[in-house]
Amino acid sequence: MEPDVWVYPKLVMEVLGAEITLSPIHTCGKDIVYEKFKKKAGLAIRFPRFINWRPDKGPMDATTSQEIFEMYLKQLRKVQA
Repeated sequence: MEPDVWVYPKLVMEVLGAEITLSPIHTCGKDIVYEKFKKKAGLAIRFPRFINWRPDKGPMDATTSQEIFEMYLKQLRKVQA
């Protein structure tokens, strides 16, 4: 498959959500999740809300899949504690 249009990352937005959850549909961090939990799932933000644009940051400054996975693990520790 060939995409009709290729979009290059340019803008960064700040998003707030209720929690980070495992998702069978989303693909963020799916390799990391499989490696750690042996589950075929990605990570999703539950109830995401746009906060603001970040003109002071570029695409290379955005949060990585690994960082989101680490946030997910910290969130689990708080729930289990």
